[in-house]
Amino acid sequence: MANHKSAIKKARTSLRRNAINSKTLGEVGTLERKVRKALAAKSKPESEKALIEFASKVDKAAQKGRIKPTTASRKVSRLSRQISALK
Repeated sequence: MANHKSAIKKARTSLRRNAINSKTLGEVGTLERKVRKALAAKSKPESEKALIEFASKVDKAAQKGRIKPTTASRKVSRLSRQISALK
C-alpha cells in the first residue's frame, strides 16, 4: 500500500480512472458486437443504425483518451465499408 499522501491520492485516482475506462471500453465492445451481429444477419438498415450508435460512442472514447483516435477511426471505417458492401 502507498505510504505518502500523494501516492495514496494517486492510487485512488487510478482506481477511479480504471473503472471509467473499463466501463467505456465494455460499452464500445458491446456496440461493436451489435453491429457485427446485424452484419451477419445481412440487415442493412439495422446495421446502419447500430453503426451510428457505435461510431458516436467510439469517437467519444477516442476524444476522452480511452482509446487511440486512429484505432477508433479504423474500426468505424472497416465496419462502414462492410455495411456499404451489403445489398
